[in-house]
Amino acid sequence: MSSPAGVLPPDGPRVVALGGGHGLAASLAALRRLTPAVTAVVTVADDGGSSGRLRRELGVLPPGDLRMALAALAGDDDSGRTWAGLLQHRFGGTGALAGHPVGNLVLAGLAETLGDPVAALDTVARMVGAVGRVLPMSPRALEIAADVTGLDDADPTRVRRIRGQVAVASTVGHVVAVSLLPPDPPACAEAVRAVLDADLVVLGPGSWFTSVLPHLLVPDLLAALSATSARRAVALNLAAQPGETAGFSPQQHLEVLAAHAPGLRVDAVVADTDAVSDARGLMSGVSALGARLVLAPVAAGDGTARHDPPRLAEAYRQVLADVPALAGIGDDGGREAGVRRWR
Repeated sequence: MSSPAGVLPPDGPRVVALGGGHGLAASLAALRRLTPAVTAVVTVADDGGSSGRLRRELGVLPPGDLRMALAALAGDDDSGRTWAGLLQHRFGGTGALAGHPVGNLVLAGLAETLGDPVAALDTVARMVGAVGRVLPMSPRALEIAADVTGLDDADPTRVRRIRGQVAVASTVGHVVAVSLLPPDPPACAEAVRAVLDADLVVLGPGSWFTSVLPHLLVPDLLAALSATSARRAVALNLAAQPGETAGFSPQQHLEVLAAHAPGLRVDAVVADTDAVSDARGLMSGVSALGARLVLAPVAAGDGTARHDPPRLAEAYRQVLADVPALAGIGDDGGREAGVRRWR
């Protein structure tokens, strides 16, 4: 369980971030500024690009999102940066290796030789000097299915089911709901324990239907999210995503989250000040989850829909400040966790 009131964890607050892709990487880059005790729980439903090829050819977990999380947590020294760069390096050319990141191949090879994807991830984490740990949300590769409207010109309200992360992420229709195949998949036991032991759990930002919501469809992981005494935060995206959330308001993101996990209570919703045009409407969705709104300038401010790690870290610090034992974390000007102050 999370730390008792008045008692600080020995190495910093235990934080778990759930998601995938660039959104999760941004969250991890922020959270590592607050604590070295970070655990990433990563979606395992990717079926495109290098990840899709490796899961089809070798039967391994799709490694791409796992690799990105490891790179985001790599040590902030010459060795860590070198290894992180190697993990992210993609082979060029036109041969069999073209398009494969080195890290995907390393993870696939270690999973085969060690016989355990978690052991493979822990091995690469040590190799890159990672701050924290990276875990899959499930020990088996999963498939996303989505109910979509707007694909039938004769009947735009007709619901059709499409399958596969790439198909869902790129649909020209309107995604109504997602599910996982097989249904009721097993959770990674280490991920469940991390959520139960956490002081803060963060869901999002990221591709809402394909990277964020799938975590809520793994029964044991959802049960842990409901049972944990950690603060539960939802980090909203800076903009709707073409395809799966085109035209969505921030409030609609919360509404579909609530629809996929009825009864799940949230303590805080983090949103960017400039991304919210209807604060009253958003507050309605926030209140429905039992949460408070943390409205802050968390965007990079360069015209892209990217979060700024120091700004996002400050917003997460505000969520942690609600826990008396953890108040003051991150008040060191945004430096890395190894030189944080405790107050």
